[in-house]
Amino acid sequence: MNILVCDDDKEIVEAIEIYLMPEGYQVFKAYDGIQALEILKKEEIHLLLIDVMMPRMDGIRATIKIREQFNMPIIILSAKTEDADKVVGLNVGADDYITKPFNAMELIARVKSQLRRYTRLGTMQVAEQNVYQSGGLMINDDTKQVTIDGEEVQKLTPMQYNILLFLLKNKGRVFSIEQIYENIWKEDAVNVENTVAVHIRHIREKIEINPKEPRYLKVVWGVGYKIENLPVQ
Repeated sequence: MNILVCDDDKEIVEAIEIYLMPEGYQVFKAYDGIQALEILKKEEIHLLLIDVMMPRMDGIRATIKIREQFNMPIIILSAKTEDADKVVGLNVGADDYITKPFNAMELIARVKSQLRRYTRLGTMQVAEQNVYQSGGLMINDDTKQVTIDGEEVQKLTPMQYNILLFLLKNKGRVFSIEQIYENIWKEDAVNVENTVAVHIRHIREKIEINPKEPRYLKVVWGVGYKIENLPVQ
């Protein structure tokens, strides 16, 4: 598959190319939005990684123009100080964002996630009685299958599965540690903070791209945990 990387920092472009090429991707390079548009008109690009702050045409304006003609996934690259630009980017058509500095594993995981969605044939049916979903997270309780963006999550223990299923069935609702314990273990919760916290940590390690910045399994400080209620994709 072909990936276009657009950033005015040539070292970042070269680094991303080094990360992606061993995964079998062909990398095209641009250094501003105008160059990116020119390449998109000539080449079949399956995913675009684009910086926000660039000369001639920045990533936001480029994304707006690109979305007029193309529907491939777009991932915004941005510094931590550009939080407002991330939101704008998502609003004008970007699919995801990665905050600089990023590591190779996170970059590759985000790229693969977006490409899976883009290349998936048909749409996933989620109307069945025992299928629950939030964003790219889905559980089919009939088959006991957990998937993220269509890729099966491996090695969830029965307890981890039950906790995740309970929270996903009640997505958007916050449960205290005691409520989680009593619903899953079916006994009174006494000094169970560490027990639940360890299970939550292990679940995050298996379903989140970056467990330290979870997208699905969120903590509400001083209250408890919840599965974020995200639009089904």
